[in-house]
Amino acid sequence: MNLLDLVSLLLTGLVAAYMAFRLFQDFQKKDPKPRANIPYMVSFVVLLVSGLLLIFFGWEILPRPEIIVVTTLIPLGLAVGLVCEFHKEKFGMPYKIFAVVGLLAIILTRFLPEVPRGLQIVAIATVHSVFGLTVFIIPILAVKMGKAPSGFIFVTVGEVLIGLGGIALTFLKSEGQLLFFSGNFVMMILAPLLLLMALAFTWGFMKKMHA
Repeated sequence: MNLLDLVSLLLTGLVAAYMAFRLFQDFQKKDPKPRANIPYMVSFVVLLVSGLLLIFFGWEILPRPEIIVVTTLIPLGLAVGLVCEFHKEKFGMPYKIFAVVGLLAIILTRFLPEVPRGLQIVAIATVHSVFGLTVFIIPILAVKMGKAPSGFIFVTVGEVLIGLGGIALTFLKSEGQLLFFSGNFVMMILAPLLLLMALAFTWGFMKKMHA
């Protein structure tokens, strides 16, 4: 891990800590309480912790089962928060159930002995795809329907950025290459991508909070 990676990860952690604090402030001062802020805060706290772990232990920890489970809480929290904030009546409870079942599926397939590799991939790909599409689509719909300011679209931008990082990592682990996503290029852009993602999420949520 080079100096750019370390600085990017440190800044990512600082941005995540700032956003978690601002969400907490927003939760405290508003009545009724914006309960969607709770899963949002979980996502940013986990992002902070993940950044610190990467700083201290390096990229080598990414494939570890406990890291895979913990980092799943980032898209889970964002997705559950968005659904509960904008579509609670129709999809709130079913989506929470899916989130819990999906997280349990990832935990079980990663920690139970002799689970086929293919089943592990199906579990994590399915769960992350649903969370990712949720975080991508809901801000667009919220802006289009006038439920959020135009700046909230940056939450979708953040999801696109982390999606690119996830695709790049997938091809890196499979020893393949997608377009210009070579191994060296992936490792070069991963930390800056995390920082840009954190900044995009923060910009989007701050715009919504100040609307």
